[in-house]
Amino acid sequence: MAPRLQLEKVAWRWVETVRPEEIGQEHVELAYRVNLPACMMGACRRNCKGNPNCLVGIGEQAWLGDIDENAFHNIDDPNSERRDKNTFVGLTNLGATCYVNTFLQVWFHNLELRRTHFLREHRNITLNYEPESICEHLQYLFALLQNSNRKYIDPSGLVKALGLDTRQQQDAQEFSKLFLSLLEVTLSKQKNPNMQNVIQRQFCGQFSYVTVCNHCGRSSARPSRFYELELNIQGHKNLTECVTEFLKEEKLDGDNRYYCENCLSKQSATRRIKLHSLPPTLNLQLMRFVFDRQTGHKKKLNTFICFPEQLDMGSFVEEKQGQQCVYELSAVLIHRGISAYSGHYIAHVKDACTGDWYKFNDEEIEKMEGKKLQLGIEEDIAEPVKSPTRKPKCNKGYHCSRNAYMLVYKIQEEQNLDPSKNNIKLPAFLQKLVDQDNHKFEEWCNEMADMRQQSVNKGKAKHEEVKKLYKLLPTKDGELYEFIPLEWLKKWLDDSTATKEIDNTLLLCSHGKLHPDKVGDSKRVSLQAAQQLYERYGGGPRLNSSLCSKCVSQRCRVLRLKKQLNDDYKEVFNLLKRNFSGDGYWVSKASLRSWRQLAFEQLKEDEQETKHSNGLNKGREEEMKAFNEDIVCTHGGLSIMETERKLVSSEVWKKLREYFPKAPEFSGNQQPCQECLTLEQEEKDNEAVSKMMALHQKNQLLNLFHEKNRPTLTKWPQDTDVLYIVPVFFVEEWRKFIRRPTKSSPVSNVGNTLLLCPHGGFMFTYESLISGDAKQIALLWPSEWEVINRLFIVDQAISIHCLKDTKSPGITTQYTTQPDLCWECRESFLFQQQRDLREYTQATVYIHGGFMVFFTNCKSIFQSQDGAKRLKLCDGTAAPASPVSVTNLAKKGGIRRSTRHRKLRGEKALIVSANQTLKELKIQIMHAFSVAPFDQNLSIDGKGLTDDSATLGSLGIVPESVICLKADEPITDYAAMDDVYDGIKISCGSYICFNYWKK
Repeated sequence: MAPRLQLEKVAWRWVETVRPEEIGQEHVELAYRVNLPACMMGACRRNCKGNPNCLVGIGEQAWLGDIDENAFHNIDDPNSERRDKNTFVGLTNLGATCYVNTFLQVWFHNLELRRTHFLREHRNITLNYEPESICEHLQYLFALLQNSNRKYIDPSGLVKALGLDTRQQQDAQEFSKLFLSLLEVTLSKQKNPNMQNVIQRQFCGQFSYVTVCNHCGRSSARPSRFYELELNIQGHKNLTECVTEFLKEEKLDGDNRYYCENCLSKQSATRRIKLHSLPPTLNLQLMRFVFDRQTGHKKKLNTFICFPEQLDMGSFVEEKQGQQCVYELSAVLIHRGISAYSGHYIAHVKDACTGDWYKFNDEEIEKMEGKKLQLGIEEDIAEPVKSPTRKPKCNKGYHCSRNAYMLVYKIQEEQNLDPSKNNIKLPAFLQKLVDQDNHKFEEWCNEMADMRQQSVNKGKAKHEEVKKLYKLLPTKDGELYEFIPLEWLKKWLDDSTATKEIDNTLLLCSHGKLHPDKVGDSKRVSLQAAQQLYERYGGGPRLNSSLCSKCVSQRCRVLRLKKQLNDDYKEVFNLLKRNFSGDGYWVSKASLRSWRQLAFEQLKEDEQETKHSNGLNKGREEEMKAFNEDIVCTHGGLSIMETERKLVSSEVWKKLREYFPKAPEFSGNQQPCQECLTLEQEEKDNEAVSKMMALHQKNQLLNLFHEKNRPTLTKWPQDTDVLYIVPVFFVEEWRKFIRRPTKSSPVSNVGNTLLLCPHGGFMFTYESLISGDAKQIALLWPSEWEVINRLFIVDQAISIHCLKDTKSPGITTQYTTQPDLCWECRESFLFQQQRDLREYTQATVYIHGGFMVFFTNCKSIFQSQDGAKRLKLCDGTAAPASPVSVTNLAKKGGIRRSTRHRKLRGEKALIVSANQTLKELKIQIMHAFSVAPFDQNLSIDGKGLTDDSATLGSLGIVPESVICLKADEPITDYAAMDDVYDGIKISCGSYICFNYWKK
């Protein structure tokens, strides 16, 4: 079929030979294209919108022939989320919680920890029971992981109770320490003694820091506990080397000498760690995430480390006393990725009951073949360049990994325990909770199955309806027909959208019939098919016998006029090229350029509905209200702007008048408007006066205009004892007038009352002007003040005087203002200013990050007279270094206006409010600098910010403040690490924070 535009052109070709009054039914049918042949199936790749009889390519292909039932619904089989027999349950990833899921799976497979946790005391179970505490959430989660019918469960309850941000990935090793510490503290309060020390029994070992003095040989031992051994992997190839370095002897000499209590002085010494006892579950943290001193952030080490399936720790333990030291590998925790702040966590865990290995990847769980650990693709790292290091060959019984960050070993004796102990039975109250959740899951499965079946039944019914009605749609010659909207037919055949009633209102012309321009948006169907569609879906108005002869006649007239217009346009175009004699007529150049478009617009108004729209032409139509009106002045005469009009011949004007009979007419000898000429001359005279005035004022105040030889307060001029003050706004506006006297208005008065309070007192002190308020004023010499008084209206004279006392010993200088300072108004203003600064919202502060402390910004602090540094507030007011009264503040300091902050390298701007806490600010800093809150040392003006619960306003952080961020370096002294362990602090707010970095 021909393209739509070509079909439309053919449909109206007859108007060239047929006048409107000669139109018959055959012409109307040609305009509506009712006699075009229908397209055959497969002949059109897409539907022909220009042919109302083309009914192919509108979506019918999906319904013809046999259809699979699965095509009638988009609901997955709910049984795909059912747990398979003899498999484990996965955990949903809530965004960035894969590190949580890996540890939960590892702890769940610790049978002793799971069994003991099920014995925890519980509250009364009600129908709407919801866990509250973290231990209750863990207990319920373990119960679901054991007996749930679901393939995976949602850990959001536990994650929310911990206060973790699901959008931000936290340090996995840090999370492990914090969570076990939290469990230890919570379970220690239980009445059951088996529960009180389950964490210690499973994970706690004993070692001591032994220091030997090289001078006297005195040995001192400091016993300590550990829950995991943190092993340095940098420079090592296997696990044995890492453990050996952990226990190696360290020399203490030089500045790091040891204070010997026996020698009573600092002496060179040696220090090492002695392992005394190992726990049943030995956690080995491989320190892959280390601090980079150059960037101030953590980085990941992609070092290959070999580790055995069977680990003998006997050679590392002193005074074994018969304890078992042979361990079996039970879990490997993997971090995939090249960054310490992103990536994905996966756990490989060995089933304690069967000895099979499983890979736990959030919701997905994969069983390894042959009861062997297979790391496989977990060792692939998407690096920007290919790594130069190759994976080393591993002997039998060993594994090699560049992504493992934690190894879990269990004592070998645990495999020889009674198999019946591996069967952990849920307490009745937990089984009841699990049964309730399983019941909800089964109800959901049944509901989804019913919805699937309903969709299938509905689709089958729709299939039969479409197959039946689609065959009735084509219209045969001589039969009655109706028009149906094309978009409605497409939606009817599109099963993804609900079929609404038929709406023909958009297809109607002003006579209530089908508009000729809407033929392409409709389809001609048989009366029988239309009747059934309206009976089933309703709607209207129905378009039977809907061909509008009036619209066709109107369109015929317009098209003929358009053809005539095109001929006239060519004629006018040729006439304009010719030279003519006589007076002629004035025509607007803009109207002359667009007269054909203006004539077209008039034809469209006659047509009552435009067929095409053009944004550019519409803009011209709005710009030009009517032809030739833009050369009519406001007084109704000929405009004085000769460049905007053109003189045309009488023949051209006669043609234009045929289309615009009401257009303003101006003959060639018409004189421009005299009133406009008079006003133009007056404007030129005023500009000349302004230029003379500006030149005179500039010559009188030349130094003020060029800002040369200006007096300053910091270096008071010796040849005068008085300076005068005007607002800087006055000087700026005056300079604008001098530079462009014809474009700017002249300045008539000074306006010094802007610098005075309602009582007529001055609002600034000499000290405050020096500190920054001088930016609001301009200083004048006495000679300049005399000129100002002559040239401008001065509402109030303001001056500052320098009085020197030579009688007393030493020359003292005192500065006064006239009018005097109004202390009452100034104190009130400063008090309000201070209060506003403590109540700001959406203000900017600057964080300067780096490993080394850097904090000094000349635009953020200034030195007061007593040498104390004070912060600049948002308007420049200095906050006192110590609490003072408002009166003292007004006398000592002053109002210092804010200046634009110059951003430094490594600095970032944050938007904060006065009522938010320091902890919330640390979270913002974490997102901006990728430094965890517990690694942040913040200070302002040399003062540390440590109270996380305090608001920024109470800490003295005001708009435009610069805060120093120092990222901590890792601890290398394990004795110091033990001190930190003794001071564990658990916070269940927005983050669980435990700082193990050196302070």
